[in-house]
Amino acid sequence: AWPTDDSQPTILSTGYSRELLGNTHAEANALAKLTSDHILSLFPASNVQQILARVDVYTTMEPCSVRSSGLAPCADALIAAAVRRCFIGVGEPADFVKCEGAQKLKDAGIEVIWLEGLEKECLEIARRRALV
Repeated sequence: AWPTDDSQPTILSTGYSRELLGNTHAEANALAKLTSDHILSLFPASNVQQILARVDVYTTMEPCSVRSSGLAPCADALIAAAVRRCFIGVGEPADFVKCEGAQKLKDAGIEVIWLEGLEKECLEIARRRALV
């Protein structure tokens, strides 16, 4: 994720599913690692919320809208962070969980951009992660 209107884009955080303890998803992990101190170390004269409002998030799979584990959905976490845009590689397949993450993001005013042509590769990554 990075602010989009800076002359030199900066990766603020990365994450992948089950990277942190607790059956966590990639978006939740990236946000958990993205602390106010980290943002201010990169952009000292900035307000954290101003930075987050310029952030683009790139996801392999559509952010979840429901968690069978009972954890907070990733779409809700991105909405709470008030990110600007979310680029998505592939929609969540029907055999995972019924997902309305992209629609939730749109309803909250977050621009959603589908990255066409990457669906096969993104789905392969997601299915491998599900087996881990």
